[in-house]
Amino acid sequence: MVSAFLGIAYRKKKRKKKKTKKNQQEKRRNFSPVLRSLAIAIVLPCLAFSMLFLSSNDGFAGIKKWILFVEASTSGRGGGGSGFWSYYSVGSPSAIAIAVTAMAGIALAATIVYSRRGSLKSPSSPRGRQHSLQPKQWKSLFTKDGKLSDGGVKFLMKVRSGGIDPSIRAEVWPFLLGVYDINSSKEERKSIIRRKRKEYESLRKRCHQLLKRIESENRCKVKEAAGNNCDEESEDSSQVVDSPGLEAVVSGRNSHSTEGGIPEVNDSDSVLEEDTDKSAITCENGSTGERESSDSDSSELENPPLFASEITEESGTGEDENANSVASRIKGRSKYNADEDFATWQRIIRVDAVRANDEWIAYASAQASVSQIKALELAERVGLKEYDHLEPCRIYHAARLVVILEAYTLYDPEIGYCQGMSDLLSPIISVLEDDFLAFWCFAGFMKKARHNFRLDEVGIRRQLNIVSKIIKCKDIHLYKHLEELQAEDCFFVYRMVVVLFRRELTFEQTLCLWEVVWADQAAIRAGITKTGWGKVKPPPTDDLLLYAIAACVLQRRKQIIEMYSSMDEIMRECHSMAGQLDVWKLLDDAHDLVVNLRNKI
Repeated sequence: MVSAFLGIAYRKKKRKKKKTKKNQQEKRRNFSPVLRSLAIAIVLPCLAFSMLFLSSNDGFAGIKKWILFVEASTSGRGGGGSGFWSYYSVGSPSAIAIAVTAMAGIALAATIVYSRRGSLKSPSSPRGRQHSLQPKQWKSLFTKDGKLSDGGVKFLMKVRSGGIDPSIRAEVWPFLLGVYDINSSKEERKSIIRRKRKEYESLRKRCHQLLKRIESENRCKVKEAAGNNCDEESEDSSQVVDSPGLEAVVSGRNSHSTEGGIPEVNDSDSVLEEDTDKSAITCENGSTGERESSDSDSSELENPPLFASEITEESGTGEDENANSVASRIKGRSKYNADEDFATWQRIIRVDAVRANDEWIAYASAQASVSQIKALELAERVGLKEYDHLEPCRIYHAARLVVILEAYTLYDPEIGYCQGMSDLLSPIISVLEDDFLAFWCFAGFMKKARHNFRLDEVGIRRQLNIVSKIIKCKDIHLYKHLEELQAEDCFFVYRMVVVLFRRELTFEQTLCLWEVVWADQAAIRAGITKTGWGKVKPPPTDDLLLYAIAACVLQRRKQIIEMYSSMDEIMRECHSMAGQLDVWKLLDDAHDLVVNLRNKI
């Protein structure tokens, strides 16, 4: 036992000694270029002037001439430095050559020191990626009652510097995306899970009801065109029949438990019972005129589908939009428009879902091995079409996209669905296997990203304007070149802003970037201020992604200035960088921009 103890102590001492030696080598390596530059700046001029003094036959005479030179250069205001030239006018040509060499040596040394300045690291910028948050570290961050220690500062700091190990992403992401509060306990999270699951199931049931009604109305239109009476079918459509097949897609649960203090949520109740504004989704029939529907249908489809105040409160965009205006716009939509919008969104979602790429397969082995029977069954339930060319895992992935995106259109009908949203959801469902949890993580993600999909593009223009300001403050020469090309609005990074680098980075790089961005946003939500980070990192910002986009452009400043003469050429360059970016170098540069420009933007 003693020998084992001594062995452990010896190994610890050896590791500590090795680490100290490595740090010393690193310091010497970083300092040596500066030391060499200073040596050149001091030794070379001294050597040149020594040769100058000794260039005459009498060394003392050379020193004498030097003294006379100094006196002449400092005496009299009208000389204008005439002492320098008067000395060399009587000196030999070799002396003039030596003096010029000395001046060149000083200029060279200054150039070397100045060129090294740009590569020196900011004290707040790490050198590349740190170690990601590991499972053991993750578990050690919790107290006995299941709360994150120190308010989540260590947790967020770790994610900001190194991301998250893939094996625990499904556990960690709900904290970053606001599904769980950073300071929540284990029991509180269980309560949240039960409530969120029921709310999601209710949204899915409402999706199914809308689909049934739209299908019924379409059949009526066909019969009316053929001269048949569709009154009987219309009456049937007012009483929505639940499909057990679709309920299996959700989860099959129909619990009315009030465990944990959660109010009972019936499947026939609205997701958001507390809102008093009424949704545009009613039970009128646009093809056969108004008519009464059952009380259960009315209660389910009249209430607003989202917390308008919750979305606008956390957006932080400063736009002229508030909870009442969102709710009033939702309320003002007719039933016909609501149904028509949902049908349109549904068609686009199904097309985009089938087109989703397969990068995620290598990172989600469980979903990649799904059986063909299970995949085809889910595809049939959600009405997926034209998927015969896909593998079973991609069919299953596409069907899940449809299920969650349809629910989101009811949760946030002001945005509904736009192309590009499937790019944001795809990585989330590849990590999270539970649809309800993936939905709420996506909804948390969209609280910030939803403004990228507004039809008036106010959110996009605001973000492009910030990128433009960052470039202008950091590199005025590049900015003026963009002005000459009429590209100062930075429209060439439009795609990066809309889908958050999803198409410029690999799948794993995208997740790493998003995790760091989410950690910043989570820190702001938790009220962790600048003092909470010390000197380890720059303070969190809501616009880290925009600083990363600006850093990406600045990294290519030379090509842009020297090679490109139009915005289209710059846009092609931005679109061709897929797989060529170092995401951690990009984040380092973005953090440096935050430190230097945060107060100027």
